[in-house]
Amino acid sequence: MPTRHLPMIISVVLLAAFSLTSAQAASRCVAKAASGTQPASISCSTQTTSINSGGEAPRKVVFQVPMGTPPANGWPVALLFHGSLVKVTGFSYNTGAPFGGYYQGELIRALLDSGYAVIAPNALTAAEAWQTNEPAWANNYAQSNDQLFFNNLFAAMNSGVFGKLDARRWYAVGISSGGYNTSRMAVSFPGRFKALAIQSASFATCVGARCPLPQELPAGHPATLFLHGMADRVVPWSSMQPYHDRLLLQGVDTALYTEAAGTHQWFAASPSRILDWFQRHP
Repeated sequence: MPTRHLPMIISVVLLAAFSLTSAQAASRCVAKAASGTQPASISCSTQTTSINSGGEAPRKVVFQVPMGTPPANGWPVALLFHGSLVKVTGFSYNTGAPFGGYYQGELIRALLDSGYAVIAPNALTAAEAWQTNEPAWANNYAQSNDQLFFNNLFAAMNSGVFGKLDARRWYAVGISSGGYNTSRMAVSFPGRFKALAIQSASFATCVGARCPLPQELPAGHPATLFLHGMADRVVPWSSMQPYHDRLLLQGVDTALYTEAAGTHQWFAASPSRILDWFQRHP
């Protein structure tokens, strides 16, 4: 190799190294590989606030915004709904977390590093499940505490409590009970969300294998990605399929990612699939 090219090559290598270091430094998250008896982990810094929940105690909301200056219209934002029994106290996960929780951490990192704010509210009930498909509220949701809470949460999002957010680019994603609650965003809050991602769940009012659908799904239903394992025994794959197929029939943009051996959990592929889906619906 001619020596006259070496300075240029060295400069390019140094620039690439600097860019990588800058990108890593700009992340809100830190990942650690497994070491000895310690599992691999990922942790993202968080902020917290409390949102009025009517006569109940205020609900804790965990959130974070990307590093840097928000775009002119504000950050696009992803609401992340937890599953039953997995309350959100922070954004720290390891490979021993139940329901593939480590990949929820990877999803949060992917969203933050790609310029999405992430807001993770907590459910009200002792079982930490959302009210969307509870018998008392499934078909009477307007009277539920969750509806009141979400109206207050959305008002807080619009008023700047979570920083500068883009009101035209709201997304929602959730697993299990949080997946049903993601569907609820289409049913009870029409016109607010650009796209949804439902992991291991189905339509807003369904429970487990029981999933009767209304005659017509909501007009203007957001584009929806389903991620579901064929080996899921908590929410069978067959309970999701009619929802997906009905969206296709009604001309709604929808997609399905399935793993044959997948159980009731986040998949390693979930973060990239969900991020790509959101990015395809700006």
